[in-house]
Amino acid sequence: METLTIVINAAPYGDERLYNALRLARALVSAAVGVKVNIFLLGDAVVAAKKGQKTPEGYPNFEEILWELIKKGTEVVACSTCASARGLAYEDIIEGVQNGTVMQLAHWLKDSQGALSF
Repeated sequence: METLTIVINAAPYGDERLYNALRLARALVSAAVGVKVNIFLLGDAVVAAKKGQKTPEGYPNFEEILWELIKKGTEVVACSTCASARGLAYEDIIEGVQNGTVMQLAHWLKDSQGALSF
């Protein structure tokens, strides 16, 4: 199966880049396309993996979207250094999101057939 790695740097609620990256990931893992997707949250994007998000009606809830992708086999990793720098402990991160390092990202990129950065 073809693998695509998506690297996300964008803050979750600052603009639509993170939302658009996750929308694309949903389309890629759909039965119609069938691509394996790895998502690496870097910089401010790690906040998207914080559990207990309460978004206003009509706004995307990234905790729910990430969980949906994880249930479909998407590997989601949050940079542990970035999370720590933002005061997020592993206990603050939603179930299924792994702690990771840039070295893991490097291996994903080496093994992927493609990569996108948002």
